[in-house]
Amino acid sequence: MKTNDLRAMSYQGLNKELLVLLKVQFGLRMQKGTQQLVNTNQIRVVRRDIARVKTIISQKSKEL
Repeated sequence: MKTNDLRAMSYQGLNKELLVLLKVQFGLRMQKGTQQLVNTNQIRVVRRDIARVKTIISQKSKEL
């Protein structure tokens, strides 16, 4: 996910995106626990996307 795309989103859109990413992360953790996850790199990518979204949310909240 590109940071420019995230910066263009509204505060509510970022919160929705964060919820989606958290659900994806939960699903990946469950797949890993049941040994069904083939590409373990996905966990790392999603975790970093969550960090990006949280960072931009905090930056936008400081602007308000």
